[in-house]
Amino acid sequence: MLPQEMTVIEISQPGGPEVLKPAPRPMAQPAAGEVLIRVAAAGVNRPDVLQRQGMYPPPPDAPDYPGLEVAGEIVALGRDVARWKVGDRVCALVAGGGYATYCVAPAEQCLPVPAGLGMAEAAALPENWFTVWTNIADRGRLAAGESILIHGGASGIGVAAIQLAKLLGAGKIYVTAGTDEKCRYCEELGADAAINYKTGDFAARIGELTGGRGVDVILDMVGGKYFTPNIKSLAEEGRLVIIAVQGGPKGEGDLSLVMRRRLTVTGSTLRPRPVAFKGAIARALEEKVWPALADGRVRAIIDSRFPLEQAAAAHARIDHGDHVGKVLLIV
Repeated sequence: MLPQEMTVIEISQPGGPEVLKPAPRPMAQPAAGEVLIRVAAAGVNRPDVLQRQGMYPPPPDAPDYPGLEVAGEIVALGRDVARWKVGDRVCALVAGGGYATYCVAPAEQCLPVPAGLGMAEAAALPENWFTVWTNIADRGRLAAGESILIHGGASGIGVAAIQLAKLLGAGKIYVTAGTDEKCRYCEELGADAAINYKTGDFAARIGELTGGRGVDVILDMVGGKYFTPNIKSLAEEGRLVIIAVQGGPKGEGDLSLVMRRRLTVTGSTLRPRPVAFKGAIARALEEKVWPALADGRVRAIIDSRFPLEQAAAAHARIDHGDHVGKVLLIV
């Protein structure tokens, strides 16, 4: 028997971490094609911070409280759910509502907890791995032997991207990070070279590292101010994939260089995409990445864990910017 109420972390008003408050809500109910998960752990992501600040409203059909990924046990099924059953251990990508003791998720966006991983490790996977797969493998079309530059290499996205690039057989993996310690960590994880963007010119360094050729793919979460140096850092036929604009939404660059070198500039947002689209990513991850998680070629990188009720402290950790890998909420 499920309780009639659950605990969620509400945003009392736009602002700093202190606006995150535990509150009771009626028990969530799965609709057709959905499952109800008793949450064991939830990931904390940069979009959650933007939502807390009032800068990234949830989609109309999503809960008004944050959380884009969870892991836990399925406790109820909506109509027309074929694959999953009550008691299954899953992790899931959701459009919102992960900061809670129970969470509804589309069945297509669920994945089994990888063999050998705990719930916390599984909760660290969906948002980052769905994002890096669709942007590096699909939009960036990174092929074996090609080179890639990953900005924010020590972030949750970054550590997943380094590992995915290795899994896809990248020839060279370069990253940027904000401290020498983070740079060393990225190199230990598999990057061939890490550039401290606070003390060096990454475009000039990429030119040196590649003999002036540039890289085949860039995964960028900075946007605006990085547009020109990113374009300069691309090889002929290179692809720039923009997934966030933390450095501003507007940038300037030499478009004739885009033309002469036949460059592709693309980008994406994942949260508003349809369930079927995200379900296709889930199937690709289960086929291509989940076996590597099970045998240790890929791992979940966890920075820190906070009780659900301490979501404010978890957000403060993200805001401070010292984290390496994923910050988690534990129920």
